[in-house]
Amino acid sequence: MEQKEVWLPSLITPTPQEGFELAIKLSRMGVKSTQPDMEVLKRLRKDYANDASGLTAASQVIAINFQTISAANNYWK
Repeated sequence: MEQKEVWLPSLITPTPQEGFELAIKLSRMGVKSTQPDMEVLKRLRKDYANDASGLTAASQVIAINFQTISAANNYWK
């Protein structure tokens, strides 16, 4: 059985900035997992990169991931 690289050891981050960067990484990894064919992914990128609805949806996914990370970090209190 092939072992996968551990890229997400924790949701805990020292700062909100790093938490936001992690939220972006989570979002990108979600897309990569959904569409593992890099050729298809790159071909589709030009379509959604110029689509306001697609960009808004991507921002919403990042925001949801940031909410999760913020909660995991007790809102950096």
